[in-house]
Amino acid sequence: MSTEPNSKIVHRYDDIEEEDNQMPNWWLFILFGTMVFMFGYWLVYHTTHALQDPRTEYDAEIAEIKKARLALTPLSDDAILAVVADAAQVEEGKAIFAGTCAACHAPLGEGLVGPNLTDKFWIHGNKPSDIAKSVTEGFADKGMPPWGTILGQEKVRKVSAFVVTLKGKNLPGKAPQGDPVD
Repeated sequence: MSTEPNSKIVHRYDDIEEEDNQMPNWWLFILFGTMVFMFGYWLVYHTTHALQDPRTEYDAEIAEIKKARLALTPLSDDAILAVVADAAQVEEGKAIFAGTCAACHAPLGEGLVGPNLTDKFWIHGNKPSDIAKSVTEGFADKGMPPWGTILGQEKVRKVSAFVVTLKGKNLPGKAPQGDPVD
């Protein structure tokens, strides 16, 4: 038989005694403390929205950073042509192009899945600002993702400058697409 003062034998079967012991106080404290915390958390985060959810706050901050990165300076024709004049920046643009654009446009821009960037035929305009807009916004209906938020303004400017240097090379590759532009 049990010798503990708070235990009662409730059931005995095959010499096995089932006792009805009181739960330890530390265990009950943790249980009720968790319930109080859960109610408070539910009240603050899900009912009153007194505090912002950490994930929502993080997503909002990231969206602001991306927006600020894109709004740094406008991608004008002059800004991109200034990068074209700097060979080191064009080489950086070539490296970025190789990592992000070459899968569809081929390493030299002759076109694979995407259009040939070396001929005189252009689908969305051939001005430097048109190229930068195409890189930044992409064309989801044609499978080109928007690279602006991923690369940032500076890298978009360098990639656009590299693509400007490809114009007129007329490398053999994908058949012409778009309108001829001189």
